[in-house]
Formats: sequence, structure tokens, C-alpha cells
Amino acid sequence: MSYEERRVWVYGLVALVVPVGYFGVVLAQVPGADVADIGYVVPMLVAIGVALPLNMLLGPKRRAQSDERDAAVNRHGEHIGFYVLAAVTAAALGLTMAGVPHFWIANVLYLGFVLNAVTASAVKIVAYRRGL
Repeated sequence: MSYEERRVWVYGLVALVVPVGYFGVVLAQVPGADVADIGYVVPMLVAIGVALPLNMLLGPKRRAQSDERDAAVNRHGEHIGFYVLAAVTAAALGLTMAGVPHFWIANVLYLGFVLNAVTASAVKIVAYRRGL
């Protein structure tokens, strides 16, 4: 397994595990509560703040030289991930236009970034395993 593939695995796992914790904490407060009263900002900032150092700490320590295949895999994964992010961003824009509370808009946007990272990582892993 190459350095870049290991880095993608770590990024994908962190992008999956940290938001599960965030959504578990925040969405557990939704039943029976007014969403305007749910404090989601600090937990979201903590989740983002935890994910960044986790990616650095858990990732491979030795940087290897990237080759053309790594660049092509990365480009392909980011390309597919972009479409996921664009679709979810359009949904968040629709929620904004509909006057939905900020809680839902912010969480849909965060979910979009999470789905982008997980999708791009999955596409890259498949590309590393099966080829482009």
C-alpha cells in the first residue's frame, strides 16, 4: 500500500468516525426540543477541530514521492466528491430559500462536507485497488 493510499484510508476513516460522534451528540437532542435552542455550533467546531489533527497524527509519517497514478486517482476522487458536495450545497440553498431554521441548514452543509470526504475517499480507494 502506497503512502498516498494510506493517507486516503486515514482521511476517509476520520471523515466518517468524527461526524458520527458529532451527529450522535447533536441529533440526540432533536426529539422533543426546539431546534433553535440546540447548541450545535460548539460541537461542530470541536468535531472539525478534532478531525484536522487526527488526520495529521494518524496518517503515515514518512512522505513518499507521488507519481502520475497518485495524481490521477486524487483528481478522479476529488472530481466525484465535488458532485456530491454540489448536490448537498444545492439542497442547503433550497432550505435557506424555504426559511428553514439555521440548525438544519448548518447540519446539511456539514453533512455535505462529510459526504464529500467519504465519497472522494471511497472512490480513491476503489481506484487504487481496481485501477482507473
